[in-house]
Amino acid sequence: MADLNDANLQSLTEVLRKTLDPDPNARRPAEKFLESVEGNQNYSLLLLTLLEKSQDNVIRVCAAVMFKNYIKRNWRIVEDEPNKISEADRTAIKANIVNLMLSSPEQIQKQLSDAISIIGREDFPQKWPDLLTEMVTRFRSGDFHIINGVLRTAHSLFKRYRHEFKSNELWSEIKLVLDTFAQPLTELFKATIELCQTHATDVNVLKVLFSSLTLISKLFYSLNFQDLPEFFEDNMETWMTNFHGLLTLDNKLLQTDDEEEAGLLELLKSQICDNAALYAQKYDEEFQPYLPRFVTAIWNLLVSTGQEVKYDLLVSNAIQFLASVCERPHYKNLFEDQSTLTSICEKVIVPNMEFRSADEEAFEDNSEEYIRRDLEGSDIDTRRRAACDLVRCLCKFFEGPVTAIFSGYVNSMLGEYAKSPKENWKHKDAAIYLVTSLASKAQTQKHGITQANEMVNLIEFFVNHILPDLKSSNVNEFPVLKADAIKYVMIFRSQLPKEHLLQAVPLLITHLQAESTVQHTYAAHALERLFTMKGPSNLTLIPASLILITTCLSLCACL
Repeated sequence: MADLNDANLQSLTEVLRKTLDPDPNARRPAEKFLESVEGNQNYSLLLLTLLEKSQDNVIRVCAAVMFKNYIKRNWRIVEDEPNKISEADRTAIKANIVNLMLSSPEQIQKQLSDAISIIGREDFPQKWPDLLTEMVTRFRSGDFHIINGVLRTAHSLFKRYRHEFKSNELWSEIKLVLDTFAQPLTELFKATIELCQTHATDVNVLKVLFSSLTLISKLFYSLNFQDLPEFFEDNMETWMTNFHGLLTLDNKLLQTDDEEEAGLLELLKSQICDNAALYAQKYDEEFQPYLPRFVTAIWNLLVSTGQEVKYDLLVSNAIQFLASVCERPHYKNLFEDQSTLTSICEKVIVPNMEFRSADEEAFEDNSEEYIRRDLEGSDIDTRRRAACDLVRCLCKFFEGPVTAIFSGYVNSMLGEYAKSPKENWKHKDAAIYLVTSLASKAQTQKHGITQANEMVNLIEFFVNHILPDLKSSNVNEFPVLKADAIKYVMIFRSQLPKEHLLQAVPLLITHLQAESTVQHTYAAHALERLFTMKGPSNLTLIPASLILITTCLSLCACL
């Protein structure tokens, strides 16, 4: 299988069809055959020809996926290893793939866009200097299927600028991109917003246009991440005025009934919050004239957005924007007023620390993901994490007033819990989370919290509100609160006196037998952390060690 002819295309079609066969006896030989011929010249071009010309859509998609994976495995040239793709094939692929990607249906377009990104990471700009020019000329097509294909590919190419270390090579590449891309992107941004106004009552057109605006906003973030480019500084009025307008826009046609998945409006506003936070953090002097209107718009967004899961990313990014603003000395005056602090605490932080039905569902039915988010720190986009970050940022300049405000809320929540534990256990969960956020000033993986807010009495809270849950005779009652209590011991282990830690160890061992996966996992993790501490000596932990070994053996026997 080498020449580009009908016979080879037909053979490849039959082999690809067999790779989709659920019967392994048919599927595996087909996969082996493709592995054996993928080093042949023209193999990749046969795949591209097939995905362009086949009448069978399933085969076209299969060829697109095969091509992308082939590029992912073989495009990079590794020193002292044979070149897996001939130079002739590389040249032909780069000459045709952009056109093919832009003229393909969306499902295939996405696969080819990924392939272009993989090639671009290796070859752009030195070995593929005309890639950007070829893409930018398509902005003038007026066809948003094509335009969105270009934007999606550009996003895949440029998003690495958010993570790359500074270097002369990187600066040169970004300068080339800006020289070619920034002006056309700005013109497209303005034109797309005008089209949104023209087609404000056509939901199908709006969906396409808002997808474009979200991609444009992502590109703005990538191109501005390393440094403030001169072009964007000169055109800040255009970008920020339009971002602000989109942030305050509410089109009923784009609202969705789905409570779980974010709609186009939420995705766009989330990215604009990110863009505003980037400027507030890194380019505060240049951004200062625009900041007050963004603070107002994002504040209004926060107090008017519901608790549904689909808004989580938007609310999280909006809170992170406020956090990035309030920790900057330039903007300290915006938060000095007691009524402002009270309002932020009451209307933004406390509501977003509540344990919702979606959290309870995850706790019970998706425990691995819950643990990953809560314990391992992958909760970066959650409301709770954002609210926690905002508390810490506010405490940077206003620790006393913020601690006083939250103390009132914590006492109130604990009071509600005491009245009816069964009905109001979520109030105590929020109180524990609030205390944790308020008290935590610095932490490490090894030692937990290493610096605490001295105005929060961690020992008193442990004795009065954590220890009772750990001592509870029913280990399976209120599993969320039990997990909270275990986590409290774990993260404040460097702040609690030795006698309290020694008191906690046998109690934690009993929680290894809890039915809740989250609860017994937290208990095991906490014990591991306590047993590896330098504080309590090994000698004093010998009795606990014996209990632990006995418990572990009994648990193993039950498996």
